[in-house]
Amino acid sequence: MPDIYPGMRFFSRKLIKPEDLNAHGTLFGGSVLAWIDEEAAIYVICQLGKSNIATKFMSEIDFVSSAKLGDIIEIGMETVHFGTTSITVKCEVRHKFTKQSIIRIDKIVFVHLDENGRPTPHGVSEPANE
Repeated sequence: MPDIYPGMRFFSRKLIKPEDLNAHGTLFGGSVLAWIDEEAAIYVICQLGKSNIATKFMSEIDFVSSAKLGDIIEIGMETVHFGTTSITVKCEVRHKFTKQSIIRIDKIVFVHLDENGRPTPHGVSEPANE
């Protein structure tokens, strides 16, 4: 199966456990979205070399397929754009072994904040830490 996002880097994996399932016995969307937000925040902190960031925007979430109990999934991130105060990434969650896509999000925007919680320039135009 060809990669949808060839520049995507996959850093973390999750084992689907009973508490991650919905009433239909498949992966609960709320669980995977929380994992995505956390993984994206860690990725952005590593890209900027700064931890004072907040999620600003998430584009349409495309639930392509699902996962079931015992499946292993992996979460991938790719930097799309560096703004003055923001950084934009895209995400794919896929089955570890089949590489079948589960969720795709083309745009997640994080904003660098000052000590008062206001957007402030981050001064980065290239990743500080891949």
